[in-house]
Amino acid sequence: MKVRVLRQKSPVSEPYWEVFHYDGPKDNSVAGVLDYLNYNDDIVDVQGNKTTRIGWECSCLQGICGGCAMVINGLPALACNTFLKDLKGKEIEIRPLQKFPVIHDLVVDRTVIQENLKQMNVYIEEYHPAEGNHYEQQYLAAKCLKCGLCLEVCPNYVSGKNFYGALFANDCYLVASRNQEKVTEIKEVYRKYFGKTCSKALSCMDVCPMKIPTIASMARLNR
Repeated sequence: MKVRVLRQKSPVSEPYWEVFHYDGPKDNSVAGVLDYLNYNDDIVDVQGNKTTRIGWECSCLQGICGGCAMVINGLPALACNTFLKDLKGKEIEIRPLQKFPVIHDLVVDRTVIQENLKQMNVYIEEYHPAEGNHYEQQYLAAKCLKCGLCLEVCPNYVSGKNFYGALFANDCYLVASRNQEKVTEIKEVYRKYFGKTCSKALSCMDVCPMKIPTIASMARLNR
């Protein structure tokens, strides 16, 4: 099996494709494939040329940290949760997320996610829940990994613009439902940085590894 990887040595260098041959376990995940290719000290491409280890990141390999988010065969996904048996064709194409600055190979800078939340003060602070809270929806919204897959696939999200995406909407709902004293403040930033621009494509829900029903968070917050 061939593995095509879009590589980039540094944030300012030009990206380029490199192709590798994979002959490891057939039941492996894409994360396992990358580990397999990086295992030896002497790494070569399909033409036998020496090259360097493929840069990528993760913390858990269990679908919890969100660090291994990348684009696999054209679809944003977590490498640890994507298995060869579920991929079509005899070639795997891997590239970094395209809506974030590339640091090195498949490693991208997702600082903007936390910066947007910090600037808009989307934090619970003190706990002042409303009566009759919808705990199930709160639990689901709180599972967000901040992996960035929802932003990658969103037709409305462009880095640097005033639209912060599904993860922002889920956090706004979570804060408003757990601190009633911040409801007015949170609904204002929600409308400005999400509600006015979201086209309800719901592609964010399709790719979310935690299957968060963002549409439910939006509906409850709008109420």
